[in-house]
Amino acid sequence: MTDLKNHADPAPAEQTAATPRRGRGTSHTQGIALIGGFAALMAVLHFTPPIPVGNFGVPITLGTLGAGLAGLILGPWRGSAAVGLWVGLGLLGLPVFSGFRGGLGVLAGPSVGYIIAFPVAAFLTGLLALYVIRHASRRWWVLLFTVGGFAASLASYRLLGIPGMALNLDVSLMEAFAMDLVFWPGDAVKTVLAAVIAVLVHRAYPSILVRR
Repeated sequence: MTDLKNHADPAPAEQTAATPRRGRGTSHTQGIALIGGFAALMAVLHFTPPIPVGNFGVPITLGTLGAGLAGLILGPWRGSAAVGLWVGLGLLGLPVFSGFRGGLGVLAGPSVGYIIAFPVAAFLTGLLALYVIRHASRRWWVLLFTVGGFAASLASYRLLGIPGMALNLDVSLMEAFAMDLVFWPGDAVKTVLAAVIAVLVHRAYPSILVRR
């Protein structure tokens, strides 16, 4: 009887020890809710009055802040899904773009490249967030998020936004590049802000990037 009892005891202990590990992270339902929430955040940020610059029809908005937050907080797949959902709803006609615009008509405007670049930026910053959180010390998170976020901005908004302006405004790439330069200071500020907010969120909810 003693032998049977000793052999039977470890199983419940192992099951109990494993339970917290299975309970960590976000569930599929919570993930969907986060995607929807950040898509709504993108719309809200674009409802703030845009700041017109120049005469080429691309205003300064808080959209890059939202895309950066989505990627840095949710990771590459859920972050890009949230921003992609916002883009999809806008193209379907919902007035979720800056100036309460929506519909396929925006694809003929100078902002087309930037709109397409939003999900790309969220995906790239999400990859960055995963790597930094897994491999870097916490004291470097804000700096690495900022530097990586600005690099993601160059690889997305600049790479897609500038050709989009050149195409739809019928100007050269160099002229479009000169127009795009006015966005750089604001994007730098929003990148730093997104990095700080994302680090605070990860410290408060360290399992937000982990799925059950």
